[in-house]
Amino acid sequence: MTTGTLITVAPTGAESAKADVPALPVTLDELLLTAKECEALGAAVIHVHIRDDEARPTLDLGRLRATVAALRENTDLIVQLSTGGAVTDPEADRLAVLDAGPEMASCTMGTVNFGDDVFLNRWEFIVELHTRMQDRGILPEYEIFDLGHLATLRRLLDRYGLPAGGHVHVDFVMGVPGGMPGTIEALVACVQALRDLPAGTTFSATGIGRSSVPVLLASLAAGGHLRVGMEDTLTWAKGRPVESNMQLVARAVGAAQLAQRPPLSPAQARELLGLAVAR
Repeated sequence: MTTGTLITVAPTGAESAKADVPALPVTLDELLLTAKECEALGAAVIHVHIRDDEARPTLDLGRLRATVAALRENTDLIVQLSTGGAVTDPEADRLAVLDAGPEMASCTMGTVNFGDDVFLNRWEFIVELHTRMQDRGILPEYEIFDLGHLATLRRLLDRYGLPAGGHVHVDFVMGVPGGMPGTIEALVACVQALRDLPAGTTFSATGIGRSSVPVLLASLAAGGHLRVGMEDTLTWAKGRPVESNMQLVARAVGAAQLAQRPPLSPAQARELLGLAVAR
């Protein structure tokens, strides 16, 4: 079992509106403040979506480059950009996210119903994302929304090789309407399926909405890592909205410490993931 816990914060996402969730960090200044505070608490990775001047989701390359640069200058966090964007973003724009030069980027392993929408990830697009990241030395986080996505990942690695650095890291995204449920049974099935992937593969788990706490506890118990944040969870408890991303990171840190698997620093996280130590 892993002796430390990799904690990723996903502070913004592309689904929630600032008008509905005033605490959502949507400007660069808000994102930087959130990043610094979450790093101080114990986060090692930040999963980044950005917004435009009207707080709408965007994949504008100039803004992405400025965001990556600012996060690197002001924190030691591993910057992981989302190549998922919003479900309406075209493939060309999603591929161009890699031009912003992150250390990590998401790589979703298949199409999934996403509430009333469809999050489209064609095989050819997955291959293009994977191979571009190989060429540029960017580490993928393979996003798994359903059990069959792990079979797609095995096919991808068998045909096109390991990611840059040789380490495979996946994130189980659980509880999305249309994807796998956020249950202990579903997590166990995913962990068992990891046996078909290369030795040393690590995993994080993300529980959407009300599944956030059960998934967090189950992932720790299974030797996995955690992703938390207001992209995925807006309710702290029944009838109580989340006040900030820091509140969610603090809960994850407390659970990791209780499990005697304290949070990994960014440097320790880079070592775990096979990334070169920054600066």
